[in-house]
Amino acid sequence: MKRLIRHYAIETYALYLTSLAASGMVFDKGLKTILFAGLMLTIANLFAKPVINLLLLPVNLVTFGIFRWVSSAITLYLVTLLVHDFKVTAFTFAGFSSKWIDIPEISFTGVLAFIGFSLFLSVITSFIFWLAK
Repeated sequence: MKRLIRHYAIETYALYLTSLAASGMVFDKGLKTILFAGLMLTIANLFAKPVINLLLLPVNLVTFGIFRWVSSAITLYLVTLLVHDFKVTAFTFAGFSSKWIDIPEISFTGVLAFIGFSLFLSVITSFIFWLAK
């Protein structure tokens, strides 16, 4: 039970941070939608994502695991189907510039928007799980 609560808290917080980092995620009813989308994302990541990864195993083996982002994008798409107030319209990253690194502005729509958000979401989630250990 503690593991489920930890997954839920981390997935919800990562979803919120992802929506702050890049625009294009729409939560129509605010906090209520974020909490429900986090719950559905947790359920999808714990139950549906292993099945999707198993179905995409041959493609993952051929691409050496790069295709795994597509399974995360499918999981995020399933969450948008289940939560009616949660939508992914586009992926727009404003860019980042510092003394050491420059990341240009990035904008995607359609399937690439889901892939972009799933990439951001997986990086943030992995970092938070690493911090939690």
